[in-house]
Amino acid sequence: MAILYALVAHGSVVLAENSATATNATTISRQILDKIPGDSDSHVSYSQDRYIFHVKRTDGLTVLCMADDTAERRIPFAFLEDIHQRFVRSYGRAVHSAQAYAMNDEFSRVLSQQMEYYSNDPNADRINRIKGEMSQVRNVMIENIDKVLERGDRLELLVDKTANMQGNTFRFRKQTRRYRSTVWWRNAKLTVALILLILVIIYVVLAFVCHGPALPSCV
Repeated sequence: MAILYALVAHGSVVLAENSATATNATTISRQILDKIPGDSDSHVSYSQDRYIFHVKRTDGLTVLCMADDTAERRIPFAFLEDIHQRFVRSYGRAVHSAQAYAMNDEFSRVLSQQMEYYSNDPNADRINRIKGEMSQVRNVMIENIDKVLERGDRLELLVDKTANMQGNTFRFRKQTRRYRSTVWWRNAKLTVALILLILVIIYVVLAFVCHGPALPSCV
């Protein structure tokens, strides 16, 4: 699973954003911000191709991220909740009057760090499981992005294909370590078994030589 893009906005004014790869998610996210109906709190997800845009809006503050469709909703929404709390804790009511990208220099680094954490660290999901799944996430329906964007407004999502490897790097390394460990233990067991077999053969041969009728001198 990989979270490839994230932003924080007040209304349609983007205050901070970060992208982990070359993509036009920035343009598509602006369209989503403009088209999301109403100002009430909401949790929604919109799919496009193999990616899903997850959106959390609370008290006029919108946090959005784009993740690949292999991600369960639990992790992206845990990421959005984390970012929302960090942003409010850092800037408070200043977000209501802030200009576009006013917090980007500082908070884009926070977005980058948390995107990496929730994409690659297994503790992110483990901690969220311990806390329990957020009840509102269970009811989030994933709709196609065509439902929020008009046909003429819809853009093709472009993502650098190398980004797909970033989300799989951690899992690949983990699987590689597990495989190496399995192979090592298997070889160790075979070595021990071979040594025991050799010792048994040596014992049988010596017993036969020493107690066989052809060599009474060993008796």
